[in-house]
Amino acid sequence: MSLAEHRGGWLIILSFILAIALNILPLPSAVEIFRPDWVTLTLIYWCLALPTRVGVGIGWLVGLLMDVTRDALLGQHALALAIVAFLTIHLHQRMRVFPIWQQAMSVFILVLLENLIVLWLKGLIGQSPGVWNMVASTPASMLVWPAVFVLLRHLRRTYHVA
Repeated sequence: MSLAEHRGGWLIILSFILAIALNILPLPSAVEIFRPDWVTLTLIYWCLALPTRVGVGIGWLVGLLMDVTRDALLGQHALALAIVAFLTIHLHQRMRVFPIWQQAMSVFILVLLENLIVLWLKGLIGQSPGVWNMVASTPASMLVWPAVFVLLRHLRRTYHVA
């Protein structure tokens, strides 16, 4: 695919900006622990839909942005999202043919893996990890995956992102 055939890069960037904004949006503490991991869901979708355009490098860059916005150790989210992007691209041909509920189960595992990597890295540097915050966000991410998938697929098809 030549460079001229790549379209809709602005939509991909805009979706990541919106996902980061949703991740840092302040919420009441009772609801905060159930916040889906919007950035990871967006990364998984674009890695499934366009594995040649969105990959490990994009996962790393978005992870660095997450580290900066969350005032975290530089590289912890970057490493976790790069691994999620790698696994998603590695499994994208299988995951694309799954029914939406099986995709949601796969997303559960990928988001759980990302959270475990971040927890492990926080433990290595001596920070107290918010285990329950991450544990509750994983099923929430799985539950919103069908809506994220349908919305981003609709936008990708409407704006002919290739």
